[in-house]
Amino acid sequence: MTESAQTTHEVEIDNSNRSTTPQTSTFADYISQHWAERPEELPEELPVAAHAATRRRVLGALFPGERLVIAAGAMKQRSNDTFYPFRAHSAFAHLTGWGAESEPGAVLVLDPAGESHEATLYFRERAGRDSDEFFANPEIGEFWIGPRPSLGQVASALGVRTAHLAEFAAAAGDRTLEDADLARAASELRLVKDAYEIAEMQAAVDATAQGFTEVLAALPQASAHPRGERIVEGVFNQRARLDGNTVGYETIAASGPHACTLHWIRNDGPVRAGDLLLLDAGVELDSLYTADITRTVPVSGTFSEVQRRVYDAVLEAADAARAIVRPGIRFGDVHDAAMQVIEARTREWGLLPEDDGTAYYRRYMVHGTSHHLGMDVHDCAQARREMYMDGILEPGMIFTIEPGLYFQPDDLTVPAEYRGIGVRIEDDILVTEDGCVNLSSEIPRTADDVEAWIRSAQS
Repeated sequence: MTESAQTTHEVEIDNSNRSTTPQTSTFADYISQHWAERPEELPEELPVAAHAATRRRVLGALFPGERLVIAAGAMKQRSNDTFYPFRAHSAFAHLTGWGAESEPGAVLVLDPAGESHEATLYFRERAGRDSDEFFANPEIGEFWIGPRPSLGQVASALGVRTAHLAEFAAAAGDRTLEDADLARAASELRLVKDAYEIAEMQAAVDATAQGFTEVLAALPQASAHPRGERIVEGVFNQRARLDGNTVGYETIAASGPHACTLHWIRNDGPVRAGDLLLLDAGVELDSLYTADITRTVPVSGTFSEVQRRVYDAVLEAADAARAIVRPGIRFGDVHDAAMQVIEARTREWGLLPEDDGTAYYRRYMVHGTSHHLGMDVHDCAQARREMYMDGILEPGMIFTIEPGLYFQPDDLTVPAEYRGIGVRIEDDILVTEDGCVNLSSEIPRTADDVEAWIRSAQS
């Protein structure tokens, strides 16, 4: 095995200018002794294990006779010798069932075995007290980062054969996730969710709903701080850490004109009474499935006439899009249904030039209406267009519906009363046998319900 194949961190850590752990043989002998016995307890097999095995069989069948190598990835450098918290590649997590607890550098290998494949999960096992690694290695030492699971424990939990990473040997003919065909197949495998995934997605949405309510309760505190958007971000992110692994993506806490910036993640502005707050956020569970919800709320608790007009138009577009969702329609049709409403309302308000076939209304909503959702917030992104945008909806697919209207503060094509207003409403939709279910329907959506939600959260 090559040295690079054992990499757990994307860069080597230089500790030459840090105080060092004693390395004398006397100290090593001393620190390796007089520890209490820690008998290994094997966990029961996780519910996800059977689903992951099915996914591996389906993927393997697409590449008969080929060796497939799916890496979890390495720790990403943040600065110098610090690293971002590790999150495994979504394809690796999907095919193993190993979520937030997965180890950096781990590799899943599907070796051809007759007409199928045999799976082996390679990773660096825990360091024994008989090595200096457990106290002297800041990258992987137990004293530094906590205990690592044993091969037996992971095998028992995930129902897959395990082996030490040092035993893995890369081969020239391996298909890895750098291979476009394997990346595509692994991505398309996630387009239709199984029962376990659907339950995890609902749990992620429910946790996100709780976080949104906690944000509303904190709006007075946010309004009192010059960087109130940070209060909003912090309150939601706390819920994500309490109920899950972390946030599924950087929280967008956009108040006032910041709501017109689609991916506003600086979150350093004020939260002023009279403005709208656009909150786009999602809890990522320990299983790595994430919600993706947006609500736009009046900071003062009541929409102004113009704010409500814009809000109701966006809600109408969302409802029109959801109304057509059922198995057999084209995924891209969902966007088209929303856009018909956006065009009709902006033309009704006199904002558009004379109709000559140009999509002038897209000035006020340049993004798409929907994207698939799962382990990645923009899931299945490597899927072929004919399977994604031009794909046909099937039961078990989960995606967002998120129309919006954004009138930039300096946009002279709209009256002054519209400028600086940004509204987005986003829900997570599950396709069923005969239609769809809005997984986030319990989060208030209408203008009246949103106002009542704010009053309730702050009472």
